[in-house]
Amino acid sequence: MKKFSSSLIHKPRFRHFSSSSLSRSTTISTEVSSIVHSVDPMEPALEQVVPFLSPEIITSVLQNQQNPYLCFRFFVWSARRKQFRSWSSHNLMIDMLVSNNLDVFDAYWRALDEIKKLGFRISSDAFAVLIAGYWEMKSAEKAVESFGKMKEFDCEPNLFTYNLILHILVNKGMVLLALAVYNLMLKLNCHLNCATYSILIDGLCKSGKISDALELFDEMSERGIMPSKITYTVVISGLCQAKRIDDAYRLFENMRSSCSKPDSVTYNALLNGVCKLGRMDEAFVLLKNFKNDGFALDLNSYSSFIDGLFRTKRFKEAHDMFQKMIDADITPDVVLHTIMIRGLCDEGRVQDAFKMIKEMTDRNLVPDTQAYNTLIKGFCDMGLLDEARSLKLEISGVNEFPDTLTYTILISGMCRYGLVGDAENIFNEMEKCGCVPSVVTFNSLIDGLCKSGELQKAHLLFYKMEIGRNPSLFLRLTQGSDRVVDSGSLQTLVTKLCESGSTLKAYKLLNQLADTVMMPTITTYNILINGLCKAGILDGAFKLFKELQLKGNMPDSVTYGTLINGLQSVGREDDAFMLLEQMVGSGCKPTPAVYKTLMKWSCRRKKTFAAFNLWLKYLKSLPKRDERVINLVEGYLQKGEIERPVRLLLDMDIKLQDLDSAPYTIWLIGFCQGRKTKEALTLLSILKEYNINLTPPSCVMLISTLCREGKFSLGVEVFLYALERGFILKPRICNNLIKSLIQSRIIAYDDVYALMEKMESCGYDLDVYLDDRTKFLLHNRRKQERRRNVLTR
Repeated sequence: MKKFSSSLIHKPRFRHFSSSSLSRSTTISTEVSSIVHSVDPMEPALEQVVPFLSPEIITSVLQNQQNPYLCFRFFVWSARRKQFRSWSSHNLMIDMLVSNNLDVFDAYWRALDEIKKLGFRISSDAFAVLIAGYWEMKSAEKAVESFGKMKEFDCEPNLFTYNLILHILVNKGMVLLALAVYNLMLKLNCHLNCATYSILIDGLCKSGKISDALELFDEMSERGIMPSKITYTVVISGLCQAKRIDDAYRLFENMRSSCSKPDSVTYNALLNGVCKLGRMDEAFVLLKNFKNDGFALDLNSYSSFIDGLFRTKRFKEAHDMFQKMIDADITPDVVLHTIMIRGLCDEGRVQDAFKMIKEMTDRNLVPDTQAYNTLIKGFCDMGLLDEARSLKLEISGVNEFPDTLTYTILISGMCRYGLVGDAENIFNEMEKCGCVPSVVTFNSLIDGLCKSGELQKAHLLFYKMEIGRNPSLFLRLTQGSDRVVDSGSLQTLVTKLCESGSTLKAYKLLNQLADTVMMPTITTYNILINGLCKAGILDGAFKLFKELQLKGNMPDSVTYGTLINGLQSVGREDDAFMLLEQMVGSGCKPTPAVYKTLMKWSCRRKKTFAAFNLWLKYLKSLPKRDERVINLVEGYLQKGEIERPVRLLLDMDIKLQDLDSAPYTIWLIGFCQGRKTKEALTLLSILKEYNINLTPPSCVMLISTLCREGKFSLGVEVFLYALERGFILKPRICNNLIKSLIQSRIIAYDDVYALMEKMESCGYDLDVYLDDRTKFLLHNRRKQERRRNVLTR
């Protein structure tokens, strides 16, 4: 808090005193201490010595005072005059409050009450110390209560106190209440400063509301308040979190052109954002440019690069960079060790990741919950669920472990491997241990229940999530005069409470909601809608679609895409395309996934050229796309051509460095489904030429089509391609291929046998994979070959 406070107010310049003036100050300090100790009330007597006082004398008196009550009373009196205020006395009072028990806070309140009775004005700075003290003691509610009581003492908060309470609210995740306080400041014509906006923008960015943060940033400039380095860094970091790197670059350049030189925090914010997106080559170029500006790699930047390299599967480079950092005598912290644990887990080296915990303790570092959770997730991702649960039991009770995230990871892992019953047991255990499930916890279990076909249980859990652990609060909010049905109505209620002086009531309400009510997010609705669509219950899915909008949620691309897929699955193709138009009309931009869904269904209905046109429609909606090329492609497709339009599209994608192989493999599968083998082989040839990797489904479809057409050699060629890529295809296609090869008699038995040997060397268990019919045919073919060999002798 002291660090925060000092960033809001410039520290005063203290004068230098001669030995004679110091002697005089000591005499005055002694006399003032005598008044504080022996005169009651002290305030009238203190007024007589005002001309002789200074900030240094005030601090000296406070330091020598043993009685907390008298000390606070003297401070509150002195804080009325601006010329007596100093950081020394401010911090001294906070230290006194936090270094003793809560009885000291009672003494401070008694001092305030006594001064109020005497009719002396109480300054906002006196309350700022009290608020800061409660915050240091991790009692945010008491801090907010103190802020609310200022009105009872006829004390108007000054800017510093407002900024202080904004800082506390933002740190507690109460951005909604912080914005209500901000609006109150505007109504009261409070002169805002850069710190006010920096605090609020930081809160909005951290809560994912980057658009609102940018609006506030613009508003700040419109009011003539120049952003500081901190403000710029906060916004740049927020833009990076929102994956708006280009906007972050522009703001970074704007910062440099406005004569505000970036510091290491700003440089690291931008580097971290680029690394998080996996744009590592770009990050290294950026680093080189920053080094020219005098920037040097530190622990934070090494951590960002190592994290980014792991995310992009550049494991060797990540380990090399870690070693380079060690060689540079930079000691890794808990955060970097956690990054290393996650990277090793992603590499499949879970045991090495486990050893990293010991390495941390050897470096006198205490592994935190995030480090343990990362390791547990690594075990779950590898399917080592028993090991994950054992680790959780082994370290229970250490450093507030396990926490909500621990249980969420385990629930998610169990659901992923179909152990939904175990996931439910963990969920129940979690609640008994007093660990509050998060939105992600609910979403993970609801998703698991939906995928296992237990839709009724999923719905019950959804309603439990809505009502929360405090049904009376839910009923009060949804049935009362000030009904809260969505985030908008909640914001209205909070603003109303704040403006009426009930800031504490608003804080308690939001705190209760955070602790007891998990508001379903759009992700929750999407999971349920997907479950209903998979079960063919389209009416229920659309009912939920309307409900989520009534409750203030906006459907996203996943919502629309899921419903479009659901409509297509029951043959309502026209309705699916109508919903696509509704989606665009509502301002929700369809993602590539939505178009790919429609393309797949068009291919299944043997409308491959319609699938081409759908992708062209998507490309037209993108910036930097050459419309002339797209028009040419459309013209060629209308004539039934394949080669030229595909080459044009591939060349355009490669030129823009935005190659997505999915549409090409969808078209390939579409041609196979439409029995257009010639077109499929043309497309296959082009994709090979451009080094575009095929997917397992496209390999399966090609093998099936080529075998049906009697093109066995080509079918084997595609199968060998799949083996080289490490694809383990399903038994059905493998059996069909081998049976086709045996029955064709075009392929020699030795070649069939060599193919099976190749399969075994690539991980296929032929005893398990081959069905009885295939084994029978192989046995017969082997007997025939032996007989033929005997006759030829």
